Amino acid sequence: MKLLISPQGAVHCVYSEAIDLTTVGRLAISRGSYVEPNAAGQWLVDLSPVDGPQLGPFAQRSAALKTETDWLEQHWLSPDSRP
Repeated sequence: MKLLISPQGAVHCVYSEAIDLTTVGRLAISRGSYVEPNAAGQWLVDLSPVDGPQLGPFAQRSAALKTETDWLEQHWLSPDSRP
């Protein structure tokens, strides 16, 4: 689990239960994407909540979830992408 800590002390991350996030302070959780099946039973990643692209289709949900996390960590959870 990657944590991005701003100079002001705000912590940003892709939510996971790897650590108890309440230990770093008050939480404000918001959706970064949607992983949903299409009519053909393949999986799509919709990153529009963070102004990102749609990725896929993926044959396996696990592949979609991995790609979702990788994209969020690379494009949304980077020092250059945070205010």
